[in-house]
Amino acid sequence: MINRIGIRREDKNPWEKRIALVPSCIERLIKKHELEICVQPSSNRIFSEKDFSRKGAVIKEDLSDCKIIIAVKEIPKEIIKKNRVYMFFSHTTKGQSQNMPMLKMLKERQCTLIDYEKIIDKKGRRLVFFGTQAGQAGMIEVLSALGKKLAKKGFQKNPFEAVMQPYQYKSLAVAKKEILRVSRYIKKNGLKDALTPLIAGFAGYGHTSQGAQEIFDLLPGEEIKPGELDEFIQGRKYSSHKVYKVVFKEEHMVEKKEKNSGFDLQDYYNNPEKYRSKFGLYLPHLTLLMNCIYWESKYPRFVPNKALKKMFKNIKYPKLQVIGDISCDFKGSIECNSYATTPGNPVFTYDPIQDEIKKGFFGNGVAVMSIDNLPAEIPVESSVYFSRALEPFMPKIAKADFSKDFDNCKLPSEIKKAVILFKGEFTPDYKYIEKFIM
Repeated sequence: MINRIGIRREDKNPWEKRIALVPSCIERLIKKHELEICVQPSSNRIFSEKDFSRKGAVIKEDLSDCKIIIAVKEIPKEIIKKNRVYMFFSHTTKGQSQNMPMLKMLKERQCTLIDYEKIIDKKGRRLVFFGTQAGQAGMIEVLSALGKKLAKKGFQKNPFEAVMQPYQYKSLAVAKKEILRVSRYIKKNGLKDALTPLIAGFAGYGHTSQGAQEIFDLLPGEEIKPGELDEFIQGRKYSSHKVYKVVFKEEHMVEKKEKNSGFDLQDYYNNPEKYRSKFGLYLPHLTLLMNCIYWESKYPRFVPNKALKKMFKNIKYPKLQVIGDISCDFKGSIECNSYATTPGNPVFTYDPIQDEIKKGFFGNGVAVMSIDNLPAEIPVESSVYFSRALEPFMPKIAKADFSKDFDNCKLPSEIKKAVILFKGEFTPDYKYIEKFIM
């Protein structure tokens, strides 16, 4: 088992075609670091078994003799082996109930769990992630949903109808070409008056938001500062031959409950209970909302249901058509997000007046796109990007001494921060999770 790494197939859902290490990275790890890498066969993966075997990987079904087993998504609890080291996105650090049985099994079988989401540098920045690709795929999904929703409302042959879902394109490059065609149409023909100005709001400014903005910026656009939005609308400073974006930071989305108090970001992080959402001020101006910001239950909801209800009650024809909840926290920062959608059924409609949800596009409610594995829709680009970020850590992880105690196992510091369980025991930073599996 020395220096032997197993890569399991992804089988959480039929849309998952990614892999944590791509063939070219595997070849370098084998040649430069003398690692043995075993790849479980998969008929669904974006890379073929021949792609891996040509680069020196061993194709085998049984990974029980591998020291370390890596994946992208959660591993079913039924196949967890005793005393193994597992690496994957566990989605457990918020106490997510659906993954507690898996975490309990890992603990009972004295496993070590390393979660990619918690691999961070000294400044707390994530080092191994799919955020950019989630933003890219999410924006394409939302533009596609916008085209379908507008068509349902009678806006036939609107330019966004041409945009397909990301998984329907051969590559991200092909999807971008399609959106550039939409861009040329808007430049030449403009949008109908009822759609003008088309404004997309981006909640957050990190990698996910940047990925979403990268796609939106392919359209002929202009950026508006949040504080200038009212004047922009009232002064009719817009054109039907452009689209507009607004990027919202925390200071634009929340305010102190205490009147006449300024905003302080660190105070907000330390004392979120002192703050409330003020995002309802901007909602009436937006056609699209991309939620790309990290959220925990201690923070105020940015878009509570009552804010949507107020807007739909007071405005005869609300502008807001689609919410792309890329962060996908159920009943979280976007309160109406009740469940994860899939590429096969990418949206549901939330009716704020009736407080009801229906699958697909219905009525005058807002369409919500809440796919929770968006990067899987652009599997080549996602796998390559992720693999390049993970590759530098793999030799040291493979050569770590997991027979020693946690302090002396010789894992790099960035990886040690991501160890949730070590030989079946919660590490100091994650002992709080234990209460969720009792």
